[in-house]
Parts: sequence; structure tokens; C-alpha cells
Amino acid sequence: MRRAAIILGGLSVVPALPAAAAAQTPPPAPSAMSITVERAQRVGGDDVALRGDAVRIRGVVAPYVAGERVVVGVYRGGRKVGGRTVAVQPVAGTANGGFAASLKPPKGRLAVRARRRATPTQAVTAATARRRLLVVTPHAAPGARGPTVRLLQSRLAALRYAVARSGVFDASTARAVIAYRKVTRKARVAVASRSVLRALLARKGTFKARHPEHGKHVEVDLSRQVLALLRGGRVDRIYGISSGKASTPTVLGRFRVYSKVPGTNAKGMVDTSYFIGGYAIHGYASVPTFPASHGCVRVPIPNALSIYRWLRIGDRVDVYR
Repeated sequence: MRRAAIILGGLSVVPALPAAAAAQTPPPAPSAMSITVERAQRVGGDDVALRGDAVRIRGVVAPYVAGERVVVGVYRGGRKVGGRTVAVQPVAGTANGGFAASLKPPKGRLAVRARRRATPTQAVTAATARRRLLVVTPHAAPGARGPTVRLLQSRLAALRYAVARSGVFDASTARAVIAYRKVTRKARVAVASRSVLRALLARKGTFKARHPEHGKHVEVDLSRQVLALLRGGRVDRIYGISSGKASTPTVLGRFRVYSKVPGTNAKGMVDTSYFIGGYAIHGYASVPTFPASHGCVRVPIPNALSIYRWLRIGDRVDVYR
């Protein structure tokens, strides 16, 4: 079939082929965002903070666009429970922008999200960021359970305090909290207060070996009433003790375990390891938070067997103030 011609004003016009596409407006530049949570501590996959404490959400956006703003929101189960809108400022020496927002999030397992507001050259959906945040009650005492207790036990264990990971503030947790308070020179009570939890989150309260050159050894710190099992400078476990009272003090010095007696003897000493004369490390029914023994190093009976099994004849025992 021949293509038909159209006659217009004496001119023959043939339908033209499609014209080249007109120049397109360039798409928005790719954008990216990252955020961090400050004034909180990283525990596992969560940033952890105490209820009532302010956290700072700090972020970087790329590239920087003058005049843009970022929405920082806190969500629980998809429902927004707090947030702020903040301006993005240029970061000197880079093409990026930065922002910061301080918030006091509520208790619970939360998500922190940051989202760029639309500008003529940026798309909102192109730049979002998310972090998990766990906010816990800043207090735990015997009988408590839940996220605060699980956090407490995990941090104590990470610092090598002898503690069960039961999820309940039980007798083991109480002993570990008291030992931690002794090391950090706080009141010797079985309560995890805000200051205790804050210090634990900041990884404070480590036991520093005084004699790492002694290899596998025990250090008994009479001033803080604690005992540590060490391998050089590395701590295996930390326990609270009760040493000799003023009238019958524990001897100071460097000794070695020379005799071990399992079980309970006629004096109520449990799983005993002697280090000089009649002085020994042993379990006992009464282990107050202060010096009260006749010179021995008392440990709680539930801890006695594990200490006894750890010690060997010839292991060093360093006793100091």
C-alpha cells in the first residue's frame, strides 16, 4: 500500500517520524543517611539506656542540601512515642551534612528512626535510618525480673563477677551486686541502683590484677573484701568475702596452697584450701559484707565448691590491703 500524502496549501506533507525525546530534568541525586545513639551503651544488638536519661541521636546525611531538615522519631511497636525535627548543618571539609537531637525515650523496646524531609532536589524515601533502643527501669532489687535484671546479670558476667544468668534477681545476683559494689567502693547492699547500672553499662568495675606475674593465682583484697581468681592479668571470676576481724586479722603476704580438704569439717568450714598454717579460703554459713572471721577468708557456701575446684596445690595466694 502506498503511503498517502496530505496536501496543505499546495505543499505535500508526509507524517514525520517521532522526534527525539526532549531533555529530561535530572533525577534527584542519590542520598544516604546513618545514625548513632550516644549516651547509651551497646549490648548485643541493642543500644541500651536507663529510663529518665537523655540520649543523643546523631546522624550524617549525604549529600548535604542547604535548608533541609530531618525528622527523628521514637517508636514502640510501630506507634510513635516521641521525636523531634532538627535542621541539617554542613560538615566542614566534606560534602555531607550532620544533625543531632536529644530525647528522653520511654521505657521499653523501641526503634529510633530518622527521615529526611523532602526538598526540591532530594527524595524523602531515599534517606532513612533505624536503630534499636532498649530503655530499662534504672533499679533492681531481690525478687525482680525482666529486662533490667537480664541486663544486670549480663553486664556482671561480662566483667567476670560470679553470677547466674537466671533472669531473676536471686541470691546469686545479690552476691554479685554486693561484690561489684565492693570493687567500686559503693555501699555494700544488694540493690542495683541507677548509679550501679550506669557504671555497669559504661563497663566500669573491672578487677585489675596486682600480681599478673604470678600466673594462675588468687588475689584477696582485704580493703574491698573481695577475692579474684586470675590467670596472669586475666580475671576468671570475682567473689565477695569476709576476712579476719580486727582481733583475729587475716595474714598479709604471698603464699601457696599447701592443703585441700573437701566437704564440711567440724568447724563448719566447707571445701577448704589452706595457704599458711590454719589460714584458709573456705565456704561458711555466715559471710557478712565486713571482716568477721577468725582469720580465714570466708566465701559464701554456694561459691565454695567452684573456688575449691579451681585451686590446685601450689597455686599462689596473694593477700593485701
